[in-house]
Amino acid sequence: MQRHDDVNSSAADDVKTLHHFGYAQELARRLGWFSNYAISLSIICILAGGITSFHVGFCSVGGASIGIGWPLCCLFSLCVAATMGQIASAFPTAGGLYHWASLLGGRGWGWATAWFNLAGLVTVLAAINVGTFQFAAGALAALGGVELPEDKTWSYFCLQFAAVLGITVSQAFVNHRGIRVTSRLTDFSGYWILFVAVALTVAALACADTWDLSRLWTFTNYSGDNGGNVWENTDNIAWLFALGLLLPAYTLTGFDASAHVSEETVGAAHNVPRGIVRSVLVSGIFGWLMLAAVVLAIPNMDEAAKKGGGAFHHVLATAFPTWLGMTLAAGIAIAHYLCGLATVTSASRMAFAFARDGGLPGHNLWRQVSHRYRTPAAAIWLVAAAAVLFTAYSRVYETITVVCVILLYISYVLPTVLGLRAYGRTWTALGPWNLGPWFRVLAVPSILGCGLLIALGMAPPNQLAAWTVGGLMLVLVAVWFAYARRHFPGPPVVAIGTQDDGKSVPT
Repeated sequence: MQRHDDVNSSAADDVKTLHHFGYAQELARRLGWFSNYAISLSIICILAGGITSFHVGFCSVGGASIGIGWPLCCLFSLCVAATMGQIASAFPTAGGLYHWASLLGGRGWGWATAWFNLAGLVTVLAAINVGTFQFAAGALAALGGVELPEDKTWSYFCLQFAAVLGITVSQAFVNHRGIRVTSRLTDFSGYWILFVAVALTVAALACADTWDLSRLWTFTNYSGDNGGNVWENTDNIAWLFALGLLLPAYTLTGFDASAHVSEETVGAAHNVPRGIVRSVLVSGIFGWLMLAAVVLAIPNMDEAAKKGGGAFHHVLATAFPTWLGMTLAAGIAIAHYLCGLATVTSASRMAFAFARDGGLPGHNLWRQVSHRYRTPAAAIWLVAAAAVLFTAYSRVYETITVVCVILLYISYVLPTVLGLRAYGRTWTALGPWNLGPWFRVLAVPSILGCGLLIALGMAPPNQLAAWTVGGLMLVLVAVWFAYARRHFPGPPVVAIGTQDDGKSVPT
């Protein structure tokens, strides 16, 4: 256990580092290493993305999407997390990615990264809370016999919108009350996610008729009607497999949360990069084992695939006794809610940091910190409102998830691209968490993998996602050259090279 004097000393060093970057310590610095790790683990939440998007992978090429596709995408995410960790160690500030891009590439790149990241966080919050409602509704219908309106009707959409509004408002309220309350819930969430994931894994293996491991590397074409029309009919198995990678790609997002709460973390230069990498590694391993067990428990693969978006609910109803299915569904729903709660924390810190540097319209309002709770209260309610409004723009869960995957990974990899260019030249003041020559090695698959995700996410049948992301890019270019280039001040300018005494610290 870390001694109290050591904690105070570390926190004092954190404040000193923050002052080097030109910022005051406005937020309450109360998060330890576990809390920092738990907030990213909570947003990744294999029980949220892995379950609600199960059909995105399974209804592409079947079990091979889980057995082979999941670990492949996890390796890519680990590369991104590792390179992100090195940058986070050097620049431990709220807003994370935006600040890194500004220091490494200039305020224009920082401005663009901020909007991609903020838009991605808002859309992922929307996706999580829509997924919470749809999962709970599907579980009640499959296991409880509750009749709900069909998901294509206006009445269903109104019910979904009302539920998402209520969920999001409650999450914003808890966040407003302070980081102490929020961190206790996210700490609990870190344990809860792994507990329920292990319970689901054990239950699935126990209830499986046979452990046919070949399912995990068998490719089956579930496009078109065979897969509930999740993906358009095609004979191109390679393309279907690639589309199925959107399941782990969407699930393994949100690990930037550890960076966004840097100014609330003790020992940030050490604990933030560890939180980023640990959350991806643990989520990747536990998620793979859990979803592989679910695939083994499916009584009839073809029948489950035909359920499309309801594939996982079909598994709950047919592979488990009703009481067990309901118990697991309740545990998963709780994890969904806590995932959204942590996302509000992460997104609001991003909005606060960007507003603090004059990047958001009305920035003087959104940068305000509650004197009582020491939280960015206005930013919390801003991101909550934006997420709810986005669900009104797009009622389709798959479109929301694809949009957030593209936006988030662009914002994740942009600082790596800029860091790769600046590494060893203008950027020589590295943090204590340092990959050495491996930074350049891991940057390459990070960049290439991000390009693949963009191509997958914007190709048919994801036309609405392509229009959304493409439209945002055009708007950002127009606004930058028409206004922001002359009026956006950016973060305080600091040197990121080595000081005269040779010490690798920010100057």
